Amino acid sequence: MTVIYLLMILVLAIFLGFELIRKVPATLHTPLMSGANAISGITLVGAFAFAGSESNLISQILGAFAVFLAAINVVGGYVVTDRMLGMFKAKGERNAK
Repeated sequence: MTVIYLLMILVLAIFLGFELIRKVPATLHTPLMSGANAISGITLVGAFAFAGSESNLISQILGAFAVFLAAINVVGGYVVTDRMLGMFKAKGERNAK
């Protein structure tokens, strides 16, 4: 019975996320997504807790994989934000970097 509830929550989250992102204008999409990726550091903390738990080996492997994916997401968010902020610098400041 718990699996049904979890699947229902997953399907609702996918639908809600799709509807929210679809309605965001293109000019706001990059700042919104870079901020959301940076916030996913919370996911990284949860993945660390999951990977470090003393449960079975499969849980630890999935936790380590979650740490890897969450770290990629966080770093990507910062890279996108840095690149986006670089577009607002003056031409001389961009070349000095």
